[in-house]
Amino acid sequence: MSHPMKHPHTTPADARRAASLLLLRDGADGLEVLMLRRAERAGDAGSGAAVFPGGLLDARDRAAHAHCVGADDAALSARLGLPEGGLDYAVAALRETFEEVDLLLAAADFDAAALQPWRERLQQGQAGMADFCADTGLQLDVSGLHYHSHWLTPPGAPKRFDTRFFATRAPAGQTPRADAREAQALMWLTPRAAVALQRDLKLLPVTLRTLQELAQWPDADSALAAIAARTEFPLMMPRRALGPKGLRAVLPDEFAYAEIGKLDPEGRADASCELLPGRAVRLSPRILRITAPNPGVMTGPGTNTYLVSDSQGQGWTAIDPGPASDEHLQTILVLLAALPGPLQRILVTHTHRDHSPGAAALSQATGAPVSGRFAAHPMWQDETFAPAHQPQHGERIVIGADTTLRVIHTPGHASNHLCFLLEEERLLFTGDHLMQGSTVVINPPDGDMAAYLASLRGLLDEDLEWLAPGHGFLVAQPQPVIAKLIAHRLRREAKVLAAFDRVGGSATLAALVLQVYDDVPAALHGVAERSLLAHLLKLQADGAVVLAGERWVSAG
Repeated sequence: MSHPMKHPHTTPADARRAASLLLLRDGADGLEVLMLRRAERAGDAGSGAAVFPGGLLDARDRAAHAHCVGADDAALSARLGLPEGGLDYAVAALRETFEEVDLLLAAADFDAAALQPWRERLQQGQAGMADFCADTGLQLDVSGLHYHSHWLTPPGAPKRFDTRFFATRAPAGQTPRADAREAQALMWLTPRAAVALQRDLKLLPVTLRTLQELAQWPDADSALAAIAARTEFPLMMPRRALGPKGLRAVLPDEFAYAEIGKLDPEGRADASCELLPGRAVRLSPRILRITAPNPGVMTGPGTNTYLVSDSQGQGWTAIDPGPASDEHLQTILVLLAALPGPLQRILVTHTHRDHSPGAAALSQATGAPVSGRFAAHPMWQDETFAPAHQPQHGERIVIGADTTLRVIHTPGHASNHLCFLLEEERLLFTGDHLMQGSTVVINPPDGDMAAYLASLRGLLDEDLEWLAPGHGFLVAQPQPVIAKLIAHRLRREAKVLAAFDRVGGSATLAALVLQVYDDVPAALHGVAERSLLAHLLKLQADGAVVLAGERWVSAG
């Protein structure tokens, strides 16, 4: 099966091409993978690590194409998303495996002892695999090799490797032996055991993630079948960032990843992978973020307050001053005192109590007027909210000669919810309309599911590059994120309708939540009931369900 080559990958100038091989077998406790402990070397991040066999490509690997059976370069290159040279990686993986652990994938039987002189020559770089094959008459068997993944060492690392990983069943009848140079010791481990031993084994991020993935399969056949069936192979490039214990690698599926790439594309490792209260983070020449000290189940790491200026840092606008917190207020005031220009205005996305109560105190301390909209329903709203101005949809707020915020009314989570689009940076301050890593609660009567979906669809028409949520890090690629959220809400709606079939056509809200939110911890079912009610009210307006007393009834 070929892999469509949308954008051919180019190895960065500071990285070296490499290949690695996952050798799988079935053991007494299920799937096992062969790992080796690398030699200790000063200044080497992989020193002493438990890894899979593998190493750098050799320029002579290409000459061994003629000695390979089971795949050609064109087919394998397409699978790897390369214009050519895919077979180079397969040859390198087999060569390094032979050198390090004395296992050889060959198309015919051979005398392992007789090949030891060749193993020494290959290790010392005295010959290439084509020389080996020509002399021994052996062909390299790549027919059982399955492309697994593509990893690139982070920018800024002392040594960078552009590595392709393959998986195969370990050759039968061969016994692995460590070369005592690169491989100091060998281990057949179940992936779960290897992960459990990570305190004793030094595991690089790529190794740990691969082991975690392998742990889902019970045996080699099921693992290799699943790997062979893959059609997408996204580049996995960790980024270096500061964490609670110092420098760490952040993977692409972690919340902080996109923001770290924006703030530190060169890999200086000075960006944080934590949202810490009170810390001012420069997101762009125009934007600073301060997170309030109100972490929780509903607020994540805390509410983000954004300060926005023109590109010269003159004059400031605060978005969402956060909860009524003197600590947070003082943090904002100290920061403003160190910035050029005054605070000109305070904008509020909506009046839930983790976003707007800080507006009154900040306005009193600075004299900046407050802008935001009143909610249609007072329940769970900030009763102290008293804006001087209620922005309208489409209104433009001029911050400076080169900086404008456009108001977008996005009802749904709240009737008065506003997003603010920083047009020059195509960055949308989303409040709670879009949150990172979770869906927002739609809480009737002020929350409205139909309005929420309509507001999300409206954002698909906007030219966006970044989302700046009320809780969480910057989010990249907004359009796929928004489309995914819409799809998620519609799947939940379909699940609501399907639940009626299981409960006999009618049920109370409490009974339905057990069916519709069976994938959510029971402790959150009380909150889930609010969004479920919003779904039911939308379906009632659509004519799909009706409310009869305390029971909801399917109209289908």
